Amino acid sequence: MAVDQLSQVLDLVQVRSVLTGGVAARGGWWSRGPLVDPVKFFAMVSGRARLTTDGVDRPVELEPGDVAILIGRSYVAFEAGDEPRHEVQPESDFSAARFVGANHHTDDVLIGGCVDVNEAGRALLLGALPPVAHVRASVSDADPLRADLLRLFDEATSDRIGSAFAIRQYGQLLLLEALRVYVGQADLPPGWLRLLTDDRLRPALDLIHAEPGRAWGLAELASAATMSRTSFAERFREVAGMPPLTYLSHWRMLLAQRALREDDVRVGTLAAELGYGSESAFSTAFKRVVGEAPRRYRLRVREETAAAG
Repeated sequence: MAVDQLSQVLDLVQVRSVLTGGVAARGGWWSRGPLVDPVKFFAMVSGRARLTTDGVDRPVELEPGDVAILIGRSYVAFEAGDEPRHEVQPESDFSAARFVGANHHTDDVLIGGCVDVNEAGRALLLGALPPVAHVRASVSDADPLRADLLRLFDEATSDRIGSAFAIRQYGQLLLLEALRVYVGQADLPPGWLRLLTDDRLRPALDLIHAEPGRAWGLAELASAATMSRTSFAERFREVAGMPPLTYLSHWRMLLAQRALREDDVRVGTLAAELGYGSESAFSTAFKRVVGEAPRRYRLRVREETAAAG
């Protein structure tokens, strides 16, 4: 898989994982709660639990090291052990005794968090994964995932200097490793994540990502993939969920949104850099994809950032 491109996309849409709480319990227990974030993740540090949520027919059996990524679900419930089961409330303070004193041989320890993503990447991420992506730590290439999970939990339950920074970094690595493992063990729906794993299309995708402002044509991209125009267009649509030139347009708009959020580049200059013949043509394309004009987008995002700040 093109790992560098995966990192590039995650950075572009500013995907960030945030640890929010967890459960440490022994014996039979259950827990249930609503979900308000569009993307959530849960990781089984030790023990086992069954996860259920809306839109999923059967429980997901979580084993040590497993990660579940939930997309657009309204609630989540867990249960473990034999009946009778007692209710356990999630705890946001990882310095609490239940976490610090947890026995990884006898206790079920589950942590959870949300995946924060800017609006430019929300549809991109939500469309790339199923309602529940179960990442299994039992596969042969999951050692880094298990290691990142243990390091994240260790930092969360410690009181060492710099732990807050380490938690953010290990949370990012956990998400990256979870996606790496998942693409190797599941049939992905059409979208950018599946596209990044397609060896046949990768040469054409490399061209688009390397020179997004170039006026790429279907024949040129098909030639890079050593495919006919028809075969290339059909395969790209099947894998990405959209035609190649539509993907090029969407990729340009993701780059434009980042520039408008973070830089002071003039709209006309940005239009030229991304391959548009005029500022008007760029503004029309931007509004079609994003839903508002570039200047309006820049103003709104910066006002929202200042208000949150």
